[in-house]
Amino acid sequence: MKVRSLAALSAPGCPLELQKGSGISLGLCPTPPWVLQGPPRNLAMGRRLYSYTEEPELSSNRRCFEEDFHAQGTSSGWLELDGARQKAYVMRLLDGLEVVNRDKRLRVARAILYLAQGVFGDCDNEGDVLHWSRHNCFLLYQLGTFTAFLELLNMEIDNSQACSSALRKPAISLADSTELRVLLSVMYLMVESIRVEQDTDPPEWKSCRETFRMELSFPVHTEEPFALLLFTMVTKFCSGHAPHFPMRKVLLLLWKVLLFTLGGFEALQELKVRKREELGLPPLPEDSIQVMRSMRAASPPTCSIELGEQQQQKRGGHRSRRPLVKQDSLDMYNERDPFKNEEGGVDEEENDDVDSGLEGELDLMERDAVLAAMPAQRLPIERVSFPKGLPWAPKVRQKDIEHFLEASRNKFIGFTLGQDTETLIGLPRPIHESVKTLKQVRWWLQGEEEVQETPCEVLYRAMLYNLPQYMIALLKILLAAAPTSKAKTDSINILADVLPEEMPITVLQSMKLGIDVNRHKEIIVKSISASLLLLLKHFKLNHIYQFEYVSQHLVFANCIPLILKFFNQNIMSYITAKNSISVLDYPHCTVCDLPELTAESLEAGDNNQFCWRNLFSCINLLRILNKLTKWKHSRTMMLVVFKSAPILKRALKVKQAMMQLYILKLLKIQTKYLGRQWRKSNMKTMSAIYQKVRHRMNDDWAYGNDIDARPWDFQAEECTLRANIEAFNSRRYDKPQDSEFAPVDNCLQSVLGQRLELPKDFHYSYELWLEREVFSQPIRWEELLHYQ
Repeated sequence: MKVRSLAALSAPGCPLELQKGSGISLGLCPTPPWVLQGPPRNLAMGRRLYSYTEEPELSSNRRCFEEDFHAQGTSSGWLELDGARQKAYVMRLLDGLEVVNRDKRLRVARAILYLAQGVFGDCDNEGDVLHWSRHNCFLLYQLGTFTAFLELLNMEIDNSQACSSALRKPAISLADSTELRVLLSVMYLMVESIRVEQDTDPPEWKSCRETFRMELSFPVHTEEPFALLLFTMVTKFCSGHAPHFPMRKVLLLLWKVLLFTLGGFEALQELKVRKREELGLPPLPEDSIQVMRSMRAASPPTCSIELGEQQQQKRGGHRSRRPLVKQDSLDMYNERDPFKNEEGGVDEEENDDVDSGLEGELDLMERDAVLAAMPAQRLPIERVSFPKGLPWAPKVRQKDIEHFLEASRNKFIGFTLGQDTETLIGLPRPIHESVKTLKQVRWWLQGEEEVQETPCEVLYRAMLYNLPQYMIALLKILLAAAPTSKAKTDSINILADVLPEEMPITVLQSMKLGIDVNRHKEIIVKSISASLLLLLKHFKLNHIYQFEYVSQHLVFANCIPLILKFFNQNIMSYITAKNSISVLDYPHCTVCDLPELTAESLEAGDNNQFCWRNLFSCINLLRILNKLTKWKHSRTMMLVVFKSAPILKRALKVKQAMMQLYILKLLKIQTKYLGRQWRKSNMKTMSAIYQKVRHRMNDDWAYGNDIDARPWDFQAEECTLRANIEAFNSRRYDKPQDSEFAPVDNCLQSVLGQRLELPKDFHYSYELWLEREVFSQPIRWEELLHYQ
């Protein structure tokens, strides 16, 4: 028996059966666990993976499996086989992947994909399909399927014949990426199934999960982590050398691999807590995600209302009388219908007193899974008792302390002590506590750093020298997928894995393809935004200069104007877009009889009030923009130069607390540059910033008196940061060259142009040295010719 993974070495016996006494056997499981405990979290696991154009390939996968399965003389179905017979059949399929014939390998790969898709031909409902998909994915991994498919993927990436064939075609279609799509689909389903943890998982599965994470994070047989291979595919696609690569599946798999190896937001929070304990710092005062879940969306005013009020003041000389309670439109305790505005068709600009925010915000990472189990008409609203006061605990920086002490001493004493933060006589107690905390934070001055070999560190080291190309490639695809982008002849084609071989000939087919293309772009935006945010957050926690290196290259690649371009659209239309055909979604289309599609059913879309996929993407992009501009005055000025304030204010019409929070953060950091008139005309937006955004010590964002906001320092700020980043990368990652094995410089001009440090007494014996070492030595021309 061949061993294809570490899991096969660590899992004794048959790993597919639960412990005795549990009442459930995965070899023959008549009652799947999800029936007893509700729908699984990964209900939409493969929904975004397949385009509607790929629907006929599902039956092709089933046919390949059944032809091979029945050719073995097996009368029973897959669900009736015990664990040992399932293992034996999978091992036989894996042997079939090693044949020379390309078509035979593809048929075997399709049969394996059918197993990973949940043998839907033997199932009665969607829950059964997802249960057996997860069961089969663990089985496939434990027998080494992922390693075998990784070898095939490398072969397809290096397939020059396929690349040249795609380059010669005037139009690339779905057929040009068949092999790659099958391989990537199997790998995605395995990563997503094994990544998601459930309470009913047996110990063997938990062990497999950790082993799989280690294999993806710390490569054994190769010199790079798996995520780097996917980054390489992205850059190769954007360079034009491989236009047939299915970018949607590559980017989705990249996102899930990063989520699996580095960890999601919960893992990040645990890492923060653990690192603070290791450094002797006090615990975090709050969990940002939990605070945002308890916040409610507000209805900040828009430009049209404020302009109308100003004109009314000029005409009548007095303000219109409105109740004080409703004047600021920020009543956090209003318990009205959250969808009243949208259902009634009332424009938010005309009725800003109605608070239509969502209460009890759910984790956006799990929104797709939650919505699938909810009634379609209305989301459940949880009553939340909000505490009085501001939602965030204030923070303090070392610069804030220094500036405050400098101003106070200059005012009351008449002189300053520079950067002295030790002398605190006469200052209030909160200042003493803040200075004490700051001294605990300065742990980097304790000597030489110890570099821990974490998955994040391994990934950064592997990405380091090609990281600018990776960031540029991701932003190129993001630009091509943006809804505001215009089709250009020189832009990259991201539709290669969604366009059919034969273009539609009827209106209905054209409508279906149009929905599929829009959905395709939305999924690409979602995966890229989530991947970039994960990278930024993990690199920032691992080392601040790793985060700054990625951030600076994103800025150099025009990420800031790109995100603003993304939001410079009718954002409400984007949030409420219905680019989906629910009856064609996996796994529904595999177990249900498909009704006849009509133009009305295609236009109807799903029954959700919002497209949570697009909302998730918008929040990710806003968080990325916040991370790029926070504490960077030069980048904040880019927001001002690109006139982001009206764009961001229009996005406040989306009544979602988390999205509004990050918009208000972006408005807060640039208010000091927008002038007094802007602040005077947008007092309700300023009130929203005050109520929802965290405050900092001596934070004069509303007045514009920041002494760091000098425009002549902007260029120097970026240059200094870049020099520090280069010094960090050189110190930690550049290998020192041994002088004995240093490369030889054979250029005569270069050698003669070098400045050599000679001993002080050399000029006294220079003539003797010249006579002994040069003039008295015969020239051996034969040896010179021999070396040539």
